[in-house]
Amino acid sequence: MAKYARRDAKAYAREHLRGIWAAALTPFDADYRLDEAGFARNLCHWTGPLGIDGVFVCGKQGEFFSMSVAERKRCFDIAIDACAGGTIMSCSDQNMDTVIDLARHAQSIGADFVVVHAPVLHFLHDRDDTLFEYYRYISEQVDIGIALWSHPDSGYLMSPELCARIATLPNIVAIKYSVPRPMYVELTRLARDNLIVSTASEDEWFDNIVELNWQVYLCSSPPYLLQTPTDRRMRDYTDLAMRGDVAKARIIRDSLEPVRAALKSTRPGGKPQAAQKYWQDLLGQTGGTVRRPMLPLTDPERAAIRDAFAACGLR
Repeated sequence: MAKYARRDAKAYAREHLRGIWAAALTPFDADYRLDEAGFARNLCHWTGPLGIDGVFVCGKQGEFFSMSVAERKRCFDIAIDACAGGTIMSCSDQNMDTVIDLARHAQSIGADFVVVHAPVLHFLHDRDDTLFEYYRYISEQVDIGIALWSHPDSGYLMSPELCARIATLPNIVAIKYSVPRPMYVELTRLARDNLIVSTASEDEWFDNIVELNWQVYLCSSPPYLLQTPTDRRMRDYTDLAMRGDVAKARIIRDSLEPVRAALKSTRPGGKPQAAQKYWQDLLGQTGGTVRRPMLPLTDPERAAIRDAFAACGLR
């Protein structure tokens, strides 16, 4: 059942879409089946001991492109049952019926929000009206708050002006804006009253709290890859920065640089999910394998990650 009326979506998001929201990797077992128990354990761990405020389920990190609609809905259900925090369900798909079906399911089970990636339209030269109508139609089919997601994967980037126009729709509440910083700074200026702006870069998160007064990190895997229950430095610097203790927050943020470097320097360019899942395994979380078309790690790649993990200083 929906948590709020369509007209109240923006107010609900202003109150509840806050803090650190992580994009979930989806664990698959050795037979490539969804590891439901492992996924539930991860969600409990992230929103419990790690102090993560919410999770983004079945996004690109979560390999939604390799999953059936039924599996995606099952992941939504597991997240509702297992999370101690908020939920934002990815309904991204090129097929409009699938987007609507997933969004209605998310709403019916009590998810907080959904996210819909800008569709692949690189073959159009004049896309703005098409995109506005795309999001307008989706927004009218559901009451749940919708987050936009603009990323180069679509073959283009939505302009700040277009995003601000779409944000006038009553249940468009946020955007994961994977764009150069000048673009998201401009959108923050244009649409501050209508749209919660964020980006997935943890490298930029501290500056965006301090300089742009952002309220949410939305979303990628660092919140559960850079932290342990006894070493919650991302949580710590976030809370300090949001309280205005910028100097102390910066020191803690900077202290994570060896961990960031270890994670990034050993990640093969074509195997982002596989590398991050192995890092999860090293942390005691459930990583599991990847599904085709993604490739697994080789033994030398695992060894390099293992050595970097051991030396990075994460407690």
